[in-house]
Amino acid sequence: MPKSSAVPPNVRRSIIAIWRTLTRDLSDPYRPELHYMRGPGPKWREKHGEPAPMPADDVSLSPMTEVAA
Repeated sequence: MPKSSAVPPNVRRSIIAIWRTLTRDLSDPYRPELHYMRGPGPKWREKHGEPAPMPADDVSLSPMTEVAA
């Protein structure tokens, strides 16, 4: 007589489906906030005749960089 498992097949499938969904949702590498536009780009500026913004001159170093320097 073959051994039967303690968990019925439909319950096992449900547990596997829940596990896969949980692991996929927790390890989803897509982060939409990293892909949103931050403002007009160079093509928009070219079309509307606006100059590109000037970079900030007062770039402050982190405390760790100042100690190492």
